[in-house]
Amino acid sequence: MRVPVIRKNIKFTPDSRRVVARYFVNGDERTKQMVGRIMMLDEKQVLETLEQTLREFARRHRNISAIFFRHCEKIKPVIEAMQIDYEAMSLDRKMLIGSYCTMEYAIESAAIFNPSIVEDFDQSGLEAGEKRVIISFRATGEGHISSIVFRRGILDKDNNLQVMKIGHNIDKAEIEHKTLFNKERFLLKLSEMHTQDKYIAQIMQDLPDEFEFAILKSMVTTALSDPSIRQERRTALEEIIWLADSFYDLQFKHDSDITERVIFPISDSESRGIEDARFVRFDDEDGSSRVMATYTAYNGHAILPKLISTEDFYTFRVMPLHGIGAQNKNLALFPRKIKGKYAMLARIDGVNNYIMYSDRVTQWNTPLLLQEPRYTWEFTQIGNCGSPLWTTEGWLVITHGVGTMRRYCIGASLFDLDDPSKEIGRLKEPLLSPLEDEREGYVPNVVYSCGAIIHNNSLILPYAVSDYSSTYAIVDMIELIDALKKSK
Repeated sequence: MRVPVIRKNIKFTPDSRRVVARYFVNGDERTKQMVGRIMMLDEKQVLETLEQTLREFARRHRNISAIFFRHCEKIKPVIEAMQIDYEAMSLDRKMLIGSYCTMEYAIESAAIFNPSIVEDFDQSGLEAGEKRVIISFRATGEGHISSIVFRRGILDKDNNLQVMKIGHNIDKAEIEHKTLFNKERFLLKLSEMHTQDKYIAQIMQDLPDEFEFAILKSMVTTALSDPSIRQERRTALEEIIWLADSFYDLQFKHDSDITERVIFPISDSESRGIEDARFVRFDDEDGSSRVMATYTAYNGHAILPKLISTEDFYTFRVMPLHGIGAQNKNLALFPRKIKGKYAMLARIDGVNNYIMYSDRVTQWNTPLLLQEPRYTWEFTQIGNCGSPLWTTEGWLVITHGVGTMRRYCIGASLFDLDDPSKEIGRLKEPLLSPLEDEREGYVPNVVYSCGAIIHNNSLILPYAVSDYSSTYAIVDMIELIDALKKSK
């Protein structure tokens, strides 16, 4: 039984005009050469070069002079190693040095895809049948580095989406890293990451049960400075640092619009991108609400599942997920506890859907097999397309399946409210397949979503088109639930 799907005529496409001012260096030796050349300029030449730079770039960024100062501070040890009195340098010279350590990066020049949608915290001033929403996207630029960007809009009574105007100056957050760690939990996560114990045992043995990041970093830096160090040991030691560096808070300025806030890769664990954030509005048992998302951090050779949490979209807390269930990609949190426990969907083996329960939102063990590929359009793998949706008839899970020619389609399943390990129904045919005009893109033949909502008794399903652009579709909930109940 085919469920009717209405595709809406709206498209989110990459915009190469959206740029951030990113830190940029070419190694200590080349940086020293660059600084040496700048130090040869007199103050008049410094000012002329700086003013020319500000004329060309100040209008493209919010407070770019502060960015230049911050980037100059990052190479302060290199400057001081050149026997230069850093404090005696003029502010203009510091800004100029910082400008050479800055580059523009077009965050969504290649693609804007894999969307998820949540209710905004603010629902004031709306007409009957309207809902204010926030849509997140995976934005990808040069080098396929991914970040998270947002759009705000209003769904009307007919499920048409009015998207708010996009802000001009993109704002990166201020960062505050975690400084104190529990050694036992830290070692457990290293084990889950398959970091080889024989290469890190001595360092971890010398640390107290509660240790500071600065002490750990100093010990690892000393060990890495050994010119005879083997590559296997170097990799293991680097993994220690990028795990410790993966806990942090983000703070955006309150005068930035949500469309101007980008969650850009911060830690070494994310150096190659932040992938597929699945945002969900989580309602706690005490009546409070927050928005959380699981995402995949990627550093070029390893992935690390992480959790991000916010109560206002200005301040975000970021931390890794732990446990044998916190493996691979495709984790999606339920929007409320079930029988007093957090619940999570996962695809730990890359093929099948799993479910797990936990007393802690960051600790996931004992995954239970939930679904295996059953139909030809999902024989390669089955996974979720975002967090489950509560309905009176059961938990609605939007799924994805991969079939012949690596074609991605979107499906749907229904699970028992009290025991989500019990499947009530599952669509035999895809809910959404790539149309002919949706087949071309960065990755052909793909439709994919990271999260939907229910509004006006309709499923609002944002989805990516071949990993290039995004749009959304509408499905009548009565027809969908009826089809799922008949599909068993």
